[in-house]
Amino acid sequence: MTQELQEARAQIVATVRDFVQRDVLPKVSKYDEEDIYPEDLVLQMVEMGLFGIAVPEEYGGLGLDYTTFAMIFEELAKGWMSLTGPIGTHSILTNVLKNHATEEQKKQWLPVLARGEKRGGLALTESNAGSDVASMQTFAVKDGKDYVINGSKLWITNGRHGNVYLLLAKTDRDASPAHKGISAFVAEKGPGFNVSRDIIKLGYRGVDTCELTFEDFRVPAENLVGGVEGRGFYQVMEGLETGRINIGARAVGVATAAFEAAIRYSQQRETFGQPIFKHQVIQTMLADMATKIQAARLLVYDAAAKKDSGDRIDLEAGMCKLFASEMCAEVTLDAMRIHGGVGFAKELPLERYYRDAPLMIIGEGTNEIQKIVIARNLLKQYSI
Repeated sequence: MTQELQEARAQIVATVRDFVQRDVLPKVSKYDEEDIYPEDLVLQMVEMGLFGIAVPEEYGGLGLDYTTFAMIFEELAKGWMSLTGPIGTHSILTNVLKNHATEEQKKQWLPVLARGEKRGGLALTESNAGSDVASMQTFAVKDGKDYVINGSKLWITNGRHGNVYLLLAKTDRDASPAHKGISAFVAEKGPGFNVSRDIIKLGYRGVDTCELTFEDFRVPAENLVGGVEGRGFYQVMEGLETGRINIGARAVGVATAAFEAAIRYSQQRETFGQPIFKHQVIQTMLADMATKIQAARLLVYDAAAKKDSGDRIDLEAGMCKLFASEMCAEVTLDAMRIHGGVGFAKELPLERYYRDAPLMIIGEGTNEIQKIVIARNLLKQYSI
């Protein structure tokens, strides 16, 4: 790592940390409780260049490495995990364009996305096609200079407040295997693109999660990513590696916030005439929490470093996402247990950390799917 990169990393991470302390923490309780989209905070993230974290400098982005990318997500999630949503799904779009788009597509879309002038999302999941992506029913038919798209998507982050999406649809419904018939498009909102409803969630509040419907929605043929049909499945699977790094980093951030709250409280709260941190049972809980967080952080950073090498990281991304998300659920619950009854009350952020944790287990491919991905990659490495 060069000195220049080290300094750039330290500066951007410090800037994000200051932003969280100064502008996010005073507002998060109200925004989370009332499910308010944080437009003012998002605009500040635009000004900081966070919508172009991993976009190459030649296209107007920051061009940062994926370890710095993970650190930024960790810092944001420590303050409010929902803030990672608008740039997380956006980063999957920019990653796919960076790695798979034609040069003309890169020049058209990456600069405006990096500047945050347009905010992106991923339109992949459907009501009957979550983990089983190949069973999607949304389809696209070529019609002159356009593709006409019909279907629906569910659980779309940034669905209402975003305006450009990586939209996956079948261009060949008879393909065998089915995933070879999937293509990816850069889809900008327009006639036939409908946000049909907002989904009210347990956690991950404030950021919009929506159902989208497409009724004879026309996308220019020039927006077919890479200019070739049938490559969408491979393009989005590679892009989701970025998503799993950011999910792992989010989990580390939320867990760290919960742990820091617990270790502070353990030194303030007294029982039986002494601070509770002097009780051995609390000490062992804190030791386990800190060790799990550090292990998860290192898995995330390892996956990020391998991502920078340019290789596929299905194994590493799956491992970091699986371990970090499960760790986050355990640590947030343990932090609440250390707080006792007060941790169950909304006056402290512990209950928010606890509500936000399940998203990381479910999002960007459930952990049950991650285990299958990990096992398949291990069998390739250890084939006999």
